[in-house]
Amino acid sequence: MDPNNAIRPDYALPEFQGERQQLIDEGLTEQQATRSLTALWNFNNNAEKVRWTARQVHLEEARQRAEEDEAQRLQDLKDEEEATRLEDRKKNKNKYAPIKHGKVPSDPTILPAQYATRRLKAGDYCELHYFTNKGLDEAKVATLIAEPDALVMLPAADGVHSWVPAAAVKDPKAAPVTKDENLTWEEFNEAAPRIISFMKLTAGATHPTYSNRKLCYCTSRNNDVAGTLQ
Repeated sequence: MDPNNAIRPDYALPEFQGERQQLIDEGLTEQQATRSLTALWNFNNNAEKVRWTARQVHLEEARQRAEEDEAQRLQDLKDEEEATRLEDRKKNKNKYAPIKHGKVPSDPTILPAQYATRRLKAGDYCELHYFTNKGLDEAKVATLIAEPDALVMLPAADGVHSWVPAAAVKDPKAAPVTKDENLTWEEFNEAAPRIISFMKLTAGATHPTYSNRKLCYCTSRNNDVAGTLQ
């Protein structure tokens, strides 16, 4: 109980006659006995107030220490989690790579034979056969069975020989290639838009030009009239 809220009793009342009589027997008068009992109560109450205040200060300090310890524990836990996250981010960069939101391509991916790709990049003539359904299927099969590290030596235009992937060279044992003039209309309609799209995407393989006011794509800058009409 808080001694600051204690109510001092009135020692002049009849219920305290016994306490007063003990002091009267010691030689004090009635009034002196009442004042002595009141002074003793005040002394004890003041001592209780001091002890109460000290106890409340101690409890408050303990509460503050507990709060500080809990805050430090939570901060240490947060720092540990952050260090773990940074370490995981350092070890697994791909896991935290930002996701790029782009448009989903509407055109199917065109993966012709490497031989056809090499021809187009070099600006050389390439048969439409390689961009028909049959030609793309043959390229897919060749990719699955080809030796990925195999190289062959071929002469360049300047006479210098260089090593190129074997898959980029036409295999003499491969299935025969249908000449452009022998393609069916269905095969031509399969190959024409594909080769044009692929020529647009192949850096250095084509450049735009105009023929009869219509946009064309040519495989050689020295022969703009040989462009493929879009």
